Amino acid sequence: MLLDRHAERAVLDRLLDAARGGRSGVVVVRGEAGVGKTALLDYAVQSAAGMRIARLAGIESEMELSFAALQQCCLPILDLLERLPEPQRDALGVAFGLRAGQAPDPFLVGLAALSLLSETVEDQPLLCVIDDAQWLDRASAQAVGFVARRMLAEPVALVIAEREPGEHFRGLPELLVEGLGHDDARELLDSVARGPPGRRSAAAACRRGGASRRPGAGVAGGRTARDRGGGIGGRGGQRVADDRRAGYLPASAGEVGGVPGRDTAGRKAGGAPGAGRRH
Repeated sequence: MLLDRHAERAVLDRLLDAARGGRSGVVVVRGEAGVGKTALLDYAVQSAAGMRIARLAGIESEMELSFAALQQCCLPILDLLERLPEPQRDALGVAFGLRAGQAPDPFLVGLAALSLLSETVEDQPLLCVIDDAQWLDRASAQAVGFVARRMLAEPVALVIAEREPGEHFRGLPELLVEGLGHDDARELLDSVARGPPGRRSAAAACRRGGASRRPGAGVAGGRTARDRGGGIGGRGGQRVADDRRAGYLPASAGEVGGVPGRDTAGRKAGGAPGAGRRH
């Protein structure tokens, strides 16, 4: 159960509705570690009825491995690779170690990822969520940003969660997630404490932002940062793979709910597209 986060959930709901209507959209959910970004991503997945789900989490130990994250996200749909134009097919094949060749042109790799995504959503809209984007390898983050800016009329919703502004996602609509208010923080503390917390300790925790900094903040009975699924799933968010990292494709237009450009309103409490949780 999410506590508060009404404005943030409304942003995600609009994004999903737009994708179901055939319009792509992207939002970068940004906030400090433990503020509740993953809880919002979980909400989006649970709300994606009738959509295919693709989920990926950045892995800090793989940040130096070029195209590691992109390979994990494309793995379930590599059977579509032969449908791509030869230059794109070769570039992605070399990037993923499927064929020999010189280092691929990043532009062709981005185009290939975009083409693969288009093939994937021919018969069903897609929700793609990326957690811990600050830990994506540079080449993959570049490809995700490339795709996010070029999806226009595809039924794709892309939600990216990261801690600090990343160079590859600049200019995309964003949703800033901050700590819970005093009353919501107290309710969260009550929901997880074995006994009712004393007024002084609860108030101190709220002043410190302690409730908002813990993993699963804003979520009663919250899951840890690593309780996430993986794989490209079927309708209604049912996953067909259990690998936490595999299966997910970047996508999106530089708009949310049909509104192009960076969303500055979303930076405010009740604004439009932008904000997320971090760990």
